[in-house]
Amino acid sequence: MDMESLFNYLGWIMALAPLFLFLALGAAALAKSFRESWVCHLTQWAVGICLVACVVSGGALIYSGKSEMIVKLGDWVQLPVSGFHFNITFIFDTLSISFATLTLALCGAVGSFGRIYLHRDPGFQRYFLFYALFLMGMLWSSFSGTIETLFIGWELVGLSSALLVAFFHERPAPVRNGLYVWVVYRVGDAAFLVAAVTLHHMTGGGDFNILMGEGAWPNGTIALTSNQILAVGSLLLIAVAAKSALIPFSGWLPRAMEGPTPSSAIFYGALSVHLGAFLLLRISGALDASFALSAMVTVIGLLTAVYATIAIRVQTDIKSALSFASLTQIGIIVAEIGLGFRYLALAHIIGHASLRTLQFLRAPTLLRDYHEMENAIGNHLQAPEPRWIRLLSPKGRERAYRYAMDRGHWSQWLDTFITQPYIKLFQTFDRWERNWTRLLGGDGEANQKKSPKDS
Repeated sequence: MDMESLFNYLGWIMALAPLFLFLALGAAALAKSFRESWVCHLTQWAVGICLVACVVSGGALIYSGKSEMIVKLGDWVQLPVSGFHFNITFIFDTLSISFATLTLALCGAVGSFGRIYLHRDPGFQRYFLFYALFLMGMLWSSFSGTIETLFIGWELVGLSSALLVAFFHERPAPVRNGLYVWVVYRVGDAAFLVAAVTLHHMTGGGDFNILMGEGAWPNGTIALTSNQILAVGSLLLIAVAAKSALIPFSGWLPRAMEGPTPSSAIFYGALSVHLGAFLLLRISGALDASFALSAMVTVIGLLTAVYATIAIRVQTDIKSALSFASLTQIGIIVAEIGLGFRYLALAHIIGHASLRTLQFLRAPTLLRDYHEMENAIGNHLQAPEPRWIRLLSPKGRERAYRYAMDRGHWSQWLDTFITQPYIKLFQTFDRWERNWTRLLGGDGEANQKKSPKDS
């Protein structure tokens, strides 16, 4: 078997294994016949098969001596005259294999933890159904060779994220916060979609090798002009900011802690919040060709890191504190990408995701250990005062404290200018649709002919 055929098989395994898992769990949910052990074994097999395929692809890539392998899984649209095309393409290179291996390793660990954490929970199978949807989205995003393939995975990750935030739907707060997260994601996804359409308009396709030019990641000769790169890159930066909770979209991250602890670990500590940084790494060659774009990425990353560092000081629950700790590191990672440290940023993502997953999964028992320690010493544990606090005046400390308590007012800003207008707009559309449906069905005329006495 030649290398091209091998990578073609591996690409189909990566694409179909999580899809099969999702369909199998969905069919079991519809049939209302499942066992927890069956769900867990099926999940472990799917993750294990993909992990073996991922390791084999890395070894085969090293053995072949090539820097990347591109596998085309289907041509959906092909217009020879205009050159416009739409296809599903997977790319195997250092970035995709590293990120996919991280995804599979952490998903396997969180899946095993979730089996114990959600044992006999009424939503056990629903959780693993969303988990399979997330796994499929992450793998498709990791190996995406075109902007369309990445958009499909991007959407699956966002959908599963919002559904798991609202996992405990018997309470109003998770449902409200899940809707809040979904609306913020819609803004970023809209920018992503406009960027994809713009790239198609400029080049006739959405291939990353067109955006990046010839050459394997992270090097490449850019095929677009600096103005075109700035236009597409600015739209993608909005999508990155919404997905990774960068300023000004940071307000949704603490609200996402309403979901189960395993989903908080895998989404907002490890993988989902790093997906924006992964996209920046994928188009890192474009950042080198546009100083303005790389400067925007660096500034947004640094501002986010500073904001999260201030906000974390006053958090009263461990999951919110960990979420802002994650946001601090994500801001630093984004700044590293903007400054051109690609391999450092990739290593930073792998290390931070692994550490933060452990901290989220350890959080419940850590609280118990802290309580036992405080009971033993008879006093609360005191955190040392940061040195930079001493540089502020008492009034400056008060302002910083109020700013941190209000979480930078970003949550109120999102609620005022994005979520509420978005919800009201679609409520208006829904009302118009209902009125139009009633009019076409004849209910409108019947109501008009109805006398006040009959009503």
